[in-house]
Amino acid sequence: MKRGLFLAAVGEAATGVALLIVPSLVGRLLFGEELTGVAIPVARVTGIALIGLSIACWPGPPRVGMLTYSSVVTLYLAYLGFAGGFTGILLWPAVVLHIILTALLTRASKA
Repeated sequence: MKRGLFLAAVGEAATGVALLIVPSLVGRLLFGEELTGVAIPVARVTGIALIGLSIACWPGPPRVGMLTYSSVVTLYLAYLGFAGGFTGILLWPAVVLHIILTALLTRASKA
């Protein structure tokens, strides 16, 4: 079981990194179509989530995976907001929510 979990975690991490770096290529390889427009940031958030999932599967507290996801997605969403590309009505509330979640997860990690 540990070997299977390890292989799944490595595979998900690799897919997550690929979605962060070359989301259009991953879209073309998986779905046969280029990702464009809003699909690019959505794919990158998905990549961040897959990396967080893979970290949660490593030995140690799963909380670290959630902390990784929450902190990195906070930074990425804030970047999108400041860069001015994609800014919907819920972008900044989502950033604030993830700041709060990151703070709570950080506090729980120290306890």
